[in-house]
Amino acid sequence: MPEVDAGDTAWLLTSTALVMFMTPGLALFYGGLVRTKNVLGTIMQSLIALGIVSVLWVLVGYTLSFGPSIGGLIGGLDFIGFRGVGQAPSASYATTTPHLAFAAYQMMFAVITPALITGAAAERLRFSATVLFLGAWSVLVYAPLAHWVWGGGWLGRLGAVDFAGGTVVHVNAGAAALAAIVVLGRRRGHGTEAFVPHNVPMVVTGAAILWFGWFGFNAGSALSAGGLAAAALVNTHVAAGAAILGWLLPERARHRRPTTVGAATGAVAGLVAITPAAGFVEPWAAILIGLAAGMVCFLAVDLKPRLGYDDSLDVVGVHLVGGIVGALLTGILATAAVNGIEGSLGLLGTQVVAVAATIAFSFAATWAILKAIDAVVGVRVREDEEIDGLDLSQHAEVGYTFGERGGSASSTVAVPEAAREKEAVR
Repeated sequence: MPEVDAGDTAWLLTSTALVMFMTPGLALFYGGLVRTKNVLGTIMQSLIALGIVSVLWVLVGYTLSFGPSIGGLIGGLDFIGFRGVGQAPSASYATTTPHLAFAAYQMMFAVITPALITGAAAERLRFSATVLFLGAWSVLVYAPLAHWVWGGGWLGRLGAVDFAGGTVVHVNAGAAALAAIVVLGRRRGHGTEAFVPHNVPMVVTGAAILWFGWFGFNAGSALSAGGLAAAALVNTHVAAGAAILGWLLPERARHRRPTTVGAATGAVAGLVAITPAAGFVEPWAAILIGLAAGMVCFLAVDLKPRLGYDDSLDVVGVHLVGGIVGALLTGILATAAVNGIEGSLGLLGTQVVAVAATIAFSFAATWAILKAIDAVVGVRVREDEEIDGLDLSQHAEVGYTFGERGGSASSTVAVPEAAREKEAVR
């Protein structure tokens, strides 16, 4: 068993903090994209994931993901409640960091993945349903897929490669988002009202935090402070930069104006696509992946009105499509000199199998989970609650008290009764 290396441990702990910071960044990114009356409800859907999924990860999520494999399908219960997850390196995973550090790092991936899905259901998902969904999905969908790819499961044995979560995180979340869209249906007014982002600076701030945290997401996946981490960090950055260009060029041609929201979304698309490839390709290939992701994800999002589905914050167009682009291009552009994996038609075929299996399992399982939750508490808010907004109807609070800005309505925001009573006491 390798000994603990202080430098590697310091880098992994730093990366853990960076990835944790991505979930509040996602909250801001999503929060800025919705209407004023839904900003807090949308932010809350990400913040609550930090509580629910973190606790479940310690209790059962980690062991189901990284415990000794049971038939290549799920991890055993050896690490239930973090039993045996201590300060020495893991006997199962050859790292030079404490087992606790590895488990904590993986926890942050488990937290942000279901939070991504909520963007597709924004402005209409009941909070009680959100709580049940995040918990059930993290255990029943995320954990098995993480095991299949990273924990010694059948996709890893097949030879599928995913450096930091192209299939486990992004394709998985994107397919689940598509299932959520099918179950929830369209928002009230979809197709007839303009759903305008209420706070674009918040969107850019969230995107910047995501970009910053993504260095931990990808470079941290090297699990050591060395050349591979440096390669992943550089690839992450240049792919995001190239994806901004890849998004804005067709946006300018199609709509005659490059937009700030488009630039921020393009950067996220590039970060998504480079995730599976970050530790397998050279920088020139990362640029190609970023350009491809920006262009293809823009086209996917631009098709949305014609296809008629209501993906509130473009989770399908960015995370599902971007994840597929990255996973498949990894099969072609991987270079053995970077990390011992060489792109080939055989690897591409394996990546296709991994993507298809992820989509099929995630979509079906998510649909079943949401249907079960709908039967118990209902997944969608009532029409009057949707009109009032999630902030008031689900949380009895408002993000702003000066009036509606940038949404489909321009009326004064009502202040909750409790807030008025507090003001009266003062």
